[in-house]
Amino acid sequence: MTSQRIHPAELVVRGGTVHTFDRLGTVADGLAVHSGRIVAAGADLTACIGPDTEVVDLAGRTVLPGINDAHLHATWLGARWPHPLLGPPHDEAPVTTSAERRAAILRAGGLCASLGITSYTEPGLGPGETGCFSAAVLDEYAALHREGLLRARVTVLRLFGLLDGVSSLPNFKRGLETPVPRADPEWLAVTGVKIFADGIPPMGTAWTHHCYADGGHGALLVDGPDDDARVGNLGAMISAAHEAGLVVGVHATGERSIETALAHLRRGDHLVHGDLVTPAQLRRMAARGVGLTTQPAIATAMRPMVAAALGADVAANAWPLREILASGGPLTLSSDAPVVTPDWRVHLAAAGELLGARGVTPELTARLLRCYTTEAAVQDGSASWKGTLAPGMAADFCVLAADPLDVALADLPSVAVELTVTAGRIVHKG
Repeated sequence: MTSQRIHPAELVVRGGTVHTFDRLGTVADGLAVHSGRIVAAGADLTACIGPDTEVVDLAGRTVLPGINDAHLHATWLGARWPHPLLGPPHDEAPVTTSAERRAAILRAGGLCASLGITSYTEPGLGPGETGCFSAAVLDEYAALHREGLLRARVTVLRLFGLLDGVSSLPNFKRGLETPVPRADPEWLAVTGVKIFADGIPPMGTAWTHHCYADGGHGALLVDGPDDDARVGNLGAMISAAHEAGLVVGVHATGERSIETALAHLRRGDHLVHGDLVTPAQLRRMAARGVGLTTQPAIATAMRPMVAAALGADVAANAWPLREILASGGPLTLSSDAPVVTPDWRVHLAAAGELLGARGVTPELTARLLRCYTTEAAVQDGSASWKGTLAPGMAADFCVLAADPLDVALADLPSVAVELTVTAGRIVHKG
């Protein structure tokens, strides 16, 4: 048994398989939790059990670190679910009042808990937006945190422009000066900014060297009279964020927008989506420690749309997950919900489809799961205290009906999430 100083635990789970995802790949039989932290991981946890300890018999089930979705629009998800954007048309619930914002966040929190998601990044809240993306949403998160009502830890990237729209350098700099609510950073952390460099290929708005049917190539979503001016303004925005001590997440899908952002991003920053990223760009990202957050289920759903917009050859090379994994660069997998489902099991199955994986692939499955746990904690700056299940780390974990490493990636969506624990508190029981 590995442990810290033994305390009577508030919660003990035992009798199963615990994938700690620590550096040694330790597999334990159980966990003991005290004050929201793991205090022991091992087979014999008797010394941790006191008269008030809640003991859960895993009965052979499997424990994973809590899922950390690195790019999930939770408020928007709460307003739309169960109707993803890539689905039949559906009107989402209005999010204009404090009560509506609160209801959307809480609804998303319940859904996340049911999926084993204990952390997520809400990417794009700010003063230039309204509804699900307004600065008032951040205030609502802070209020829910003060009331102890959050069921998952939240990292926020602020947005000083328009969602899927143009931003300007003056507005961006003014936004950097706006205050953020005070909160415990282990529950609500405002760590950086999101910048839209371009749109997406199916809409003809990804900035690319490839040619759309109308003869265009897209453009940067940054104010400026020409490409050179827009390139300069994007670089100035990234530099201004760095000077403010913030990390930067750049929405970039076309290889031209990716190249432009890479000229300025640094270790700890990341690109979001990266649909048309090239092998040379992946090598540069790996060398510089610039991460990539991508969404396998969006890739499988949108590849035919990319083919229609840019041709079959371009679509065949889009979302090159095999090359992304081989590059060794920082990689997180995420949902971008509610564009598609927030269910990480579906995204891992889609990753298996992109990779042509067949049958049970334990090493590959573990690698992909780390993109949803340990690597996501690195991206949101929290790897020192969450993302693994070693003593001293946050007691954020989920219990699955079967060991995902013993299941084919295609079959993962059928593996039930039966328990979710955040900070040592059971937030979902199936």
